[in-house]
Amino acid sequence: MEYVNKLKVFNDPVHGFISIPNELIFDIIQHPSFQRLRRICQTGLTELVYPGAKHSRFHHALGAMHLTQKAVETLRAKNVEISEEEKNGVLCAILLHDIGHGPFSHTLEHSIIENLYHERISLYLMEMLNREFSGELDLAIQIFKGEYERKFLTQLVSSQLDMDRLDYLKRDSFFTGVVEGNINPDRIISTLNVKDDQLVVDSKGIYSIEKYLAARMFMYWQVYNHRTSFSAEVLLTQAMRRAKELSRNGEKLFATDAFGYFLQNEVKENLKDQLGQFIQLDDSDVWASLKQWQNHEDITLSCLSRCLINRMLPVSKILNEPLSADELNVLTNKTARELGVEDGSYFVHQSSVKVIPYDKHKSPVYIMNKDRSLQEISESSLQILSHHLLNPIEKFHLCYLDVKKNS
Repeated sequence: MEYVNKLKVFNDPVHGFISIPNELIFDIIQHPSFQRLRRICQTGLTELVYPGAKHSRFHHALGAMHLTQKAVETLRAKNVEISEEEKNGVLCAILLHDIGHGPFSHTLEHSIIENLYHERISLYLMEMLNREFSGELDLAIQIFKGEYERKFLTQLVSSQLDMDRLDYLKRDSFFTGVVEGNINPDRIISTLNVKDDQLVVDSKGIYSIEKYLAARMFMYWQVYNHRTSFSAEVLLTQAMRRAKELSRNGEKLFATDAFGYFLQNEVKENLKDQLGQFIQLDDSDVWASLKQWQNHEDITLSCLSRCLINRMLPVSKILNEPLSADELNVLTNKTARELGVEDGSYFVHQSSVKVIPYDKHKSPVYIMNKDRSLQEISESSLQILSHHLLNPIEKFHLCYLDVKKNS
């Protein structure tokens, strides 16, 4: 039998060399459910604005695991006791935290399966893998669900200072070229500590944390909520909406078996029986279908698909105040007439876009002073930015198809 070296090293363009710490993690990475993440874009359709943003959820999961290894080492050096079992549990939890993402990540999160967040699907898949690995993921699942007694381990996976965010900000900034989002994860991790079973920051790290919170805000406005990529995502969700309507009315659309299943069947909450179908889905299922649908006789579906395939995107605006219902109706009816369709709502869309740079009520960040007392960061006498980042920023995104421009 050929020997397989399971302690491999990945050369990551963002963090450098990432080592695989044990055989269990190697086997998880090699599992088809995890390898699927190679075929799911981390940032949805952002590549239509930032051409370099073609990195995958696979990249991100490895990067988040790598940063978690560093965080564990840092905390151990500060006399925080973390057993090997706990280290392995938190590494598996962060590695698998995004395994439930479907095609185009957040873009189609509620379009393929209604009202079911990817975190819930991730949990289903972790439980499935746990059965395959004979219970070796028990602790990882406890940490992921926030049920393990040592809460700071869950905070490494999910909080305002988690390794997930540290990786995706650094990675997305790197691949988009948006330097305003660049952060220094190593510096932030070096200032982490634990007090009263919660993850805190040594006082010397407060400015790195404020820079990180500000960078996250800039990335939301410049990348994640960029008006043009947002409009492309609207087109994709509307194409899904139309394809589902046609499929459920008996129309036979081109689709892979797995994709066709979700077009034809309504799956709202309990996905456990359809996990086998779900893990067959990735971006390629959707792109292949869109290429075929652009020639479909249904004008709505063909137009939406053609606009996405050829990057003929709608007019897109960020407004301080939303259009009224009457103004939207005028725009919708005009678009319907020009396209020759009954329902113009597929091509006109308005939504609220709200960003909270720092939510101290949901997941506060605590600064540990030299006397080991704790202060929430916005109340620290050392802060210079944090209290400015508390207020939600709300704007309104409007997009509509310019029929003459896209004809």
